[in-house]
Amino acid sequence: MSLASVLDHIDTNLDAALNRLTDLLKIQSISTDPAHKDDCEAAADWLVADLAGIGFQAKKRPTPGHPMVVATSEGAGPHVLFYGHYDVQPVDPLELWDRPPFEPRIEETPTGPVIRARGASDDKGQLMTFVEACRAWKAVHGTLPGPITIFFEGEEESGSPSLVPFMEENAPELTADIALICDTGLFADRVPAIVTQLRGLVGEEITITGPDKDLHSGMFGGIAINPARVLARILADLHDDTGRITLPGFYDGVPPLPDDLRAQWEGLNFDHSAFLGGVGLSAPAGEAGKMPVEMIWSEPTCEINGMWSGYTGAGFKTVLPSKASAKVSFRLVGQQDPDRIRAAFHDFVTARLPEDCTVEFAPHGASPASQMSTDHPAFEQARAALSDEWPDAAAFVGCGGSIPIAGYFKTLLGMDSMLIGFAKDDDQIHSPNEKYDVESFHKGIRSWARILDRLNG
Repeated sequence: MSLASVLDHIDTNLDAALNRLTDLLKIQSISTDPAHKDDCEAAADWLVADLAGIGFQAKKRPTPGHPMVVATSEGAGPHVLFYGHYDVQPVDPLELWDRPPFEPRIEETPTGPVIRARGASDDKGQLMTFVEACRAWKAVHGTLPGPITIFFEGEEESGSPSLVPFMEENAPELTADIALICDTGLFADRVPAIVTQLRGLVGEEITITGPDKDLHSGMFGGIAINPARVLARILADLHDDTGRITLPGFYDGVPPLPDDLRAQWEGLNFDHSAFLGGVGLSAPAGEAGKMPVEMIWSEPTCEINGMWSGYTGAGFKTVLPSKASAKVSFRLVGQQDPDRIRAAFHDFVTARLPEDCTVEFAPHGASPASQMSTDHPAFEQARAALSDEWPDAAAFVGCGGSIPIAGYFKTLLGMDSMLIGFAKDDDQIHSPNEKYDVESFHKGIRSWARILDRLNG
């Protein structure tokens, strides 16, 4: 039987697939809220039953938090692991939803039908594209498409506290030839994309203290050190006039952009004016001489995420503050070492403290960048399969954010990941009125069927 038969089955049974997704979306699996613990259990149970119904050996696996779902199938060919998460973000503020967030429905929009509900795009709709592809394959061929491990997490939206221990304890069971992750999106809402690099992250909160109490700026201004002024100067020193970051050794481990990848990214014709225009901006503000898309995907950053000091309430208070604080984050690429970056930042701040000032540091996580090797044949096979399904040819792209699971698959299980998703920029994930295009869902199912066919060909 041919791939065409599988694709025809997907087309014919799209309504049934949407009904199954609707059933899953009704479950209020908000992982961060203890009140929804039973709902997370229910979502895991639903997935176990659904996967078992199409031939997987599926089990709900306990953790100290919400359960994992692990399902396996046997067969010939490369062994793939597919990862997704069944938990969802909270729905607040509820009053901004046009309808209850766990009462999904198909809604017509100017750009086509969408399914609207919490989790529609992130990540229930995305993970079900793979499940539905496997269902169609089984219906047509009588067997599942080769050796597959499905790994669904229930704590992704609440920091994944159980993930690493579970992966370490079950490494042999979870290790495959390659991991597939469906938690990303299309490029420019139309181009199918395989994310091959993710930036790492270092977060740090600093508090500079000068006088032991807030002071009257008339009595003490001019003679007393002002920690807000000290902090402002230090933060300003983090970049030079070209936008380059000034931490000593910061660029150690930052690789040059390969020529072939540069050419591919240039061919995407990224419209930075439209990208920035959507948030009321116009001009790229990163390091001079870099392509706009390069600034987002393959260059490291240093950003001030918050600053506060003194009196910030209504009206005016002529205070000279005792303390000044800021939150600073660094996005990392290549082989940049998060621990070295943190240490360099501490040294940078401490060296600039004047007499009578002290500093306290509070770390907020650290993870290295992830770089996937496209030498693995699965990458070109997947790119060809996606190009066959979508009007635009698929591209290898970067991602400015951080998706820790891809790094864990590499460091804990020794396997690369392909991040392939079908979300759109306006899906409003984590926001009220989240949606997933029916076309994205439909073509996502067809895309996975094509990829599985190529991998087993």
